[in-house]
Amino acid sequence: MRKILRSLVNFYNTRNGIKSGFLGRSKTRSLSSVIDSLIGKRSYAALLPNAGKISAFGSITRLRSREVGVKAIDHNRRVGSAAVRASVSPHHQIYFDGHKVYVPWDEGITSAYHNIWLRDSCRCEECVHPITKQRQLNTFKIPDHIQPKEVETNESGLKIIWSNDNHQSIYPWDWLYMHSYKPILKKLAFNFPQTFWKAEDVAEEPPTVSFNNVMESEAAVGEWTYKIQQYGFCFVNDVPPNPEDTERLIKRIAFIRPTHYGGFWDFTSDLSSKDTAYTNLALDVHTDGTYFSDPPGLQMLHLLEHNGTGGRSVLVDGFKAARVLRDEAPDLYKVLSRIRVPAHSAGNEDTCIIPASPNKPILNHNDLTGELFQIRWNNDDRSAMDRWYGSNADTDVLLFYQSIKKWHEILTRPEMEYWFRLQPGKALIFDNWRVLHGRESFTGARRLCGAYLNMDDFLSRLRLTNLGRDKVLQSL
Repeated sequence: MRKILRSLVNFYNTRNGIKSGFLGRSKTRSLSSVIDSLIGKRSYAALLPNAGKISAFGSITRLRSREVGVKAIDHNRRVGSAAVRASVSPHHQIYFDGHKVYVPWDEGITSAYHNIWLRDSCRCEECVHPITKQRQLNTFKIPDHIQPKEVETNESGLKIIWSNDNHQSIYPWDWLYMHSYKPILKKLAFNFPQTFWKAEDVAEEPPTVSFNNVMESEAAVGEWTYKIQQYGFCFVNDVPPNPEDTERLIKRIAFIRPTHYGGFWDFTSDLSSKDTAYTNLALDVHTDGTYFSDPPGLQMLHLLEHNGTGGRSVLVDGFKAARVLRDEAPDLYKVLSRIRVPAHSAGNEDTCIIPASPNKPILNHNDLTGELFQIRWNNDDRSAMDRWYGSNADTDVLLFYQSIKKWHEILTRPEMEYWFRLQPGKALIFDNWRVLHGRESFTGARRLCGAYLNMDDFLSRLRLTNLGRDKVLQSL
């Protein structure tokens, strides 16, 4: 064994010299020190011509029973969950330097991970509490220039033993892919499809689930939340026409969000809350809570009784309408994505709500992806436009009014409006960040019940019921 090691060292010394090795150190070591370190079961990667590099899926083993070997692994095997299919390139090498570890993916992209970030992101039970899933690692004691002592790869992921304290960290390939930040790779785990629709697309067969199924089965809750996410709304059939069962129904998703209107509502057109929703007047399509820093995410409505005429309801897919605006008038789309719109709720004597954070535009986009994620539009609740933040009022005033006129024209096109009549026993739930709602005026006594949910709570339920807890935790 010693003769083999001497031959390898002599070969490597001749070609490259023994410098930056598996530990990433930049000092030359003598032949005897190299052999001593190897016999002492240190990593043998320093002997290889590509020192500091690890063949993808090649398990860099330590010397055991005086044998050196690389475990053969099927390069074509794809690893990862059903949500994220991470595949390391079999044609390139994982390598590291004094600051980062580099992982090449099969799609031709290489991710770079800083050593300090990797150590801080260790998911072992010593670093993250196994039950609460909260960080236990003392981040502030991690050395700024922490180095790997040993690095190994296998089918499931990357293993690093850290030089400062010999702590062992394991990073699954799919976890590394999902959390790549240089570059940012798409987080497939939460990529639920959305279907943007016009009225004719949903009028005949709107998304619907059964009350009994939802109340009895977690799988049915998964189907329900999936349809809400896909279409922005969903009906629930066969709901007992009473507030108690309706409240039980909405709580199958999450706890109710209380506001100045209360928690769970049971209301009529008596102006008990000083808002036009509590009248018999017609309501243009709008989203609720534009005056909140965080508008309600979802809203449920269930008609319990109506003795009169009129009162049909209407839904408009705001994301579809926004695409139409972008295609027909891209400059006006940009205006509605830029100009901040103030809003208020001040009908009740004891209430005057305005957002704590600066006002938001009508069209709000994800800072990372640029995708539209929220519409905030209620012309009735709009306050005086007297703050043109960072813009030129001389030009933006007219541009704003031109833009909202075009927006209103698109929203009220017959092909965009899905009209229907609420019925006892058929509850409606919709995404208040996407789907705008309104109604006709009506006569007679009309009683409804319903509630709001927070968007974050809905998304939590959507992920857990459709992906499973393990997949969701993988993304943390």
